[in-house]
Amino acid sequence: MKKNFYYGGQAVIEGVMMRGESDLSVAVRAPSGKIVVHTEPLPAAIYRAHWAKWPFLRGLVILWDALGLGTKALFYSADVAMGEEETSFSKPATWTTLAISFTLAIGVFFWIPSAAAQLLEHFWPSVWASAIIEGAIRLLMFVGYLVAVGMTSDIHRVFMYHGAEHKTINAYEAGAPLIPEEVKKYTRVHVRCGTSFILFVLLISIIVFAPLHYPQLWLRLLSRLLLIPVVSSLAYELIRLSANHPDNKPLRWLITPGLWMQGLTTREPTLEMLEVGIASLKPVLLADGQSWQESKQSEATQQVVLPGAVSPA
Repeated sequence: MKKNFYYGGQAVIEGVMMRGESDLSVAVRAPSGKIVVHTEPLPAAIYRAHWAKWPFLRGLVILWDALGLGTKALFYSADVAMGEEETSFSKPATWTTLAISFTLAIGVFFWIPSAAAQLLEHFWPSVWASAIIEGAIRLLMFVGYLVAVGMTSDIHRVFMYHGAEHKTINAYEAGAPLIPEEVKKYTRVHVRCGTSFILFVLLISIIVFAPLHYPQLWLRLLSRLLLIPVVSSLAYELIRLSANHPDNKPLRWLITPGLWMQGLTTREPTLEMLEVGIASLKPVLLADGQSWQESKQSEATQQVVLPGAVSPA
């Protein structure tokens, strides 16, 4: 593994997106059974800028991953999963959808908990009590959302691909051969998971938001939105610290709730899903000049590489 760089990504519809230091790759299982792989360079102005590696500022790149690249990858994977193999990775509709989704998320996960906490302040007139109530409501809503969507068949499969992503990264970091039968042996829990990241964001926000319980609801809501980058950066640094010190017991205890929570967002993948996870990782390793162990792939594994993409093999 490249020193001081952590590979990772996210699950998409019938596939996995992986991000390397210079490229991103999305591998999706098409209805034909083939694995369609799209690879493209990451914007140098964001990912190779000096500030992108600075502590706390580098957490902003993770936000961009989740919002920008993640949304693009989801749209792309949906097209491929529906049989449209010749499709564009970037679409104007992506940003419209992102704006609408972000607005809904603000209403559901920010306005509702803030408004509820403000109403309950009549019973508990304490800044910290209000902050804890607001944070608890936000956390319960998030957990409830994960449980609800995880019961649908489509999201259940996405969670299986999430498990495939984690197993692939765990196997690579352990130096294991990148073949499905070997990758399957590894855990689907990972310390750098986005689920753990969101949990840290929710918990850290309780402390950061506590002094900002303005009587005006709109001002309270505005303060939370403006502090999202700050909270996200703190959460990322905490996760990175725990990843750098895996044997530190206090840090392990601290990240344990996040590892437990991954039980809601990952499922055990099939060997075919692991093939997709491996196919998404190899191109970014190749672009970064990294090597990996492997044995002869199954002849049943078929891959189609779109124009402009880098072959994973």
